[in-house]
Amino acid sequence: MQHTLYEWIGFSAIVVALLVLDMVVFHRKDHEPSLLESAGWSAFWIVLSLLFNCWVWLKMGAGAAAAFFTGFLVEKSLSMDNVFVFAVIFRFFGIPLMYQYRVLFWGIIGAIVMRLAFILAGAALLRRFDWVMVVFGAFLLVTAVKLARSHDAEVHPERNILLRIARRLLPVTRGDHRQYGHAFFVREGGRLCITPMFLVLLVIESTDVVFAIDSVPAIFGITKDPYIVFTSNICAILGLRALYFLLAGAVRMFRYLHYGLAAILAFVGLVMIADYIAETWYFDYLVENWGFVEGQHVVPTGAKLVVVGIVLTVSIGASIIANRREAARRSGQAAV
Repeated sequence: MQHTLYEWIGFSAIVVALLVLDMVVFHRKDHEPSLLESAGWSAFWIVLSLLFNCWVWLKMGAGAAAAFFTGFLVEKSLSMDNVFVFAVIFRFFGIPLMYQYRVLFWGIIGAIVMRLAFILAGAALLRRFDWVMVVFGAFLLVTAVKLARSHDAEVHPERNILLRIARRLLPVTRGDHRQYGHAFFVREGGRLCITPMFLVLLVIESTDVVFAIDSVPAIFGITKDPYIVFTSNICAILGLRALYFLLAGAVRMFRYLHYGLAAILAFVGLVMIADYIAETWYFDYLVENWGFVEGQHVVPTGAKLVVVGIVLTVSIGASIIANRREAARRSGQAAV
């Protein structure tokens, strides 16, 4: 589906307005978000995304709406798995909770720019080279295997390449957040220096590049419409800050979520490869025997949504049951 420039500009303008309103009005002062506040903001961003999904349904049809919601669900789920990484980074640098929101805000700005660049590049590659679908699919399969094997894997922010380069080439202030608050740049000894807060931002941004490399191909496996890919991706990450403060302390409870995400990535990767094979090698056969038309997916978008929903429900439900059994076993041991 072709989208007008006004649709791209309109969505981008709404996102910019919401971000400005969020930082200038609602989070102008640094503070520690409460659990209730984080839950409220998470609900706000989700409702806003669902309202946009309704507009997609009315404007583009049920197929586009299903693709948007599936992409949103996949990206939101991947964001949940990334919350732990952010928590480790903040803990490593000793950033107080009251300053973490501002770092995540600028991290979201950088993420939006990077996602747009990745999505436009991916769409251009898919239009020019059909075989890129196989590359994306294979990459998702490899990522799925690595994610499934990453249980209890440690995160090492000190090994970040961008962090090492910045510390070597840029002057870093001797003070920390207790002296400079949320500032990224300060003057010290007559020269402009970066603060530890800026180093954290660099690590967050470089980490998000890895996240984008995983999530963008996954959504392209659901739909090749770059507008749907971009809007579903951005709607999901806009609520990442609130989701972080809501789940940072409880993310370990979702012990089986990474298995569910690995299964979803593997499923989408296989579907991308199957779509390429169907359109390239068996297209005539599918047209004659199954009523297949050009541009159609082997697995319908609605079926993808059902699979993603079932996998997430099972993985989260299994995590909750396992946690309850472990808590009951501990309480029984304590009673003895």
